[in-house]
Amino acid sequence: MGRELNIISYNLRKHHASGELRDLARLYDVDVFCLQECDTEDMPERIDHLVLADSTKTNRLGLALYYRDDRFDLVNTRVFALRKSMHDRVMAPAHERLLAAKLFDKELDKEILVGSFHAAPLTATNSLRRKQIAAAHSALRIMGPGLPTVMVGDYNYPWFRANLSERMEESGYLLSFSDKPTYARYKYFKGHFDFVTSAHTRIASIDTLPQGESDHLPILVRAGVED
Repeated sequence: MGRELNIISYNLRKHHASGELRDLARLYDVDVFCLQECDTEDMPERIDHLVLADSTKTNRLGLALYYRDDRFDLVNTRVFALRKSMHDRVMAPAHERLLAAKLFDKELDKEILVGSFHAAPLTATNSLRRKQIAAAHSALRIMGPGLPTVMVGDYNYPWFRANLSERMEESGYLLSFSDKPTYARYKYFKGHFDFVTSAHTRIASIDTLPQGESDHLPILVRAGVED
């Protein structure tokens, strides 16, 4: 059996933390990077041993996904537009909120799906974010029915997680979050914003990594594929 996947999700805070990615890739032996709030026009084709699978196109600050090409073959990628929040309508057309890659894992001899997700900001309602998450999961099911799936990113859902977890279980997904808060912009405001939802996988651990130039802290997900 192949080793677990090391997946890092990181909201770069308007690209400010982009200079940290090479060191993170090396230090944590990353297999997949799922990035949010990156300047998609300034992302390199490679970050150390990782190659760019794809990035969003219509909004400059968007999503990107990198993978280890000595372990995976890229099958395809898709970008999904999800329901807009009022913030999206007024401020910017940030509707491309899921970037997914189907990868063939040569160690496991299996296809897997990995998604980088960014929910609407806190100015939107939890109800809207739940609809966005559900729509993202539906899109992933269509892209790879029954495949091991891990969707990571900035869910912008720091409160009422128990309710969200129940909704996820009803839809066949497991909600997981890390050992420590993943957001720390203000002295007295910390919380879990960056989550993992998964299906047909084993989430071995999720660690919050040290804070860098972003107000979000990166999370390291170690995931295995169910037998």
